[in-house]
Parts: sequence; structure tokens; C-alpha cells
Amino acid sequence: MKLPLSNRLSACCDYVQSGDRVADVGCDHGYLGIYLLSHGIARSVIASDINEMPLESARQNASKFGVADKMSFHLCGGVRHLPHNFDVLVLAGMGADTILSILSDAPWLRDKKYRLVLQCQSKRSDLRRYLHQHGYAIRRETLAQDGKFLYPVMEVVYDPTQIMTEADYYVSPALRKSGSPLLPEFLDHVIGGMRKSVNGLAITGNEGYEKRLAVLEQIQKWRMEL
Repeated sequence: MKLPLSNRLSACCDYVQSGDRVADVGCDHGYLGIYLLSHGIARSVIASDINEMPLESARQNASKFGVADKMSFHLCGGVRHLPHNFDVLVLAGMGADTILSILSDAPWLRDKKYRLVLQCQSKRSDLRRYLHQHGYAIRRETLAQDGKFLYPVMEVVYDPTQIMTEADYYVSPALRKSGSPLLPEFLDHVIGGMRKSVNGLAITGNEGYEKRLAVLEQIQKWRMEL
């Protein structure tokens, strides 16, 4: 029986190390945790979801694939009511607002013993800005493609020494160094969105025009260097 794991969840799994204890928040059908356990990667998995139906589906799938004894299931939102005995926290398939809410509610995650694997669906520059401003560092970042959509997937650790610029919030240094063959397409997408924003600011005479234009020019320079 083949596990239906999407490319973006597979990319998240690539950041999990052998023997890690994993917390998968917003686990949906539990496929990520089941994959990590059935392939002998994770030692244990905490699976949580805010909705009962997907959590029950995760329980059933874990039993079907023979890994239920290594998973615990929690009906809750975020990490407030989860045990802290994990090494890696996975937040996948969420918008930036949801991820920021979860992280803001758990300042104890600002500890070098934890690694965060984040796959954000929207407002990624806002997420990177928040991470940097709260002492987190993006150690690795890559791209996954499902259908016509590109998804950045990042590994984050607590390291207040990392320095980032405004342009880095749109395309992190880690992503630029990733060597992903999808990077040119992703940069083109970011540039397209930035051009629309810059043009809108130019029309309205918004004071943020010059700052946004400088970011656009920097990203265009990175694209030309590939």
C-alpha cells in the first residue's frame, strides 16, 4: 500500500534526521508522520489537529500502516497543549498568519534544542521577517512543486546572530544557496508580484515606493546572476 505523500510534505520530511522526535501540528491525515515512522526515520511522532475528523483519519491511517504505537494524537490548535518532548516541529500547509500565531503563543520554542520545519502557503515575506525579528534563523530552504504551485520549505533554528535584509525576506540567503532547479521560476514569480506592488505604489505616490523599488531591483539582480 503506497502512502499518498505530496512533494511539499516530502520536502518537509527531508529535514527530519534519523531518531528525531517529531511534532506534526495540523497533521491532517497523518501522512507525514506515518511516512517518517514507516521509513525508520523518526523515533516517535506527536500528531495534532484542531479538527476531530482529520485527526480520526490520522489515527486510522496510523493503524493501517502499522505505526500507531509510535504516534500520539492530540485534538488541539497550535502547540500550547502538546508535550514539549520533541526535537522537530513541523508546521505545513498553513498560511503565515496561522504560523505566526502558533509561534507567538510558544516563546519556549526559542531554544536551540528545537528545529522548526515550516511550509508556508502565503505571506512568506511576513513569516521570514517575523522569524528574523524574533531570533530565528533560516538554516536551510528549498522549493517543492505540486501541480503548478511552488512551495518554499524551510528549516529554522534559534540563532539571534543571523543578519537579513529587506530583500532577504522575499528570497532568503538559504534559498538562494539551495541550488534548487525551481529557483529561477520562483524568482520570476516573486519579481512579477513585486512589480505589481511597485507600480501600485508609484500611482498612489505612497512613501514606501522607494523602499519597495530597491527590493525589486535587488531580486532582479539575483535573478540575472543565476
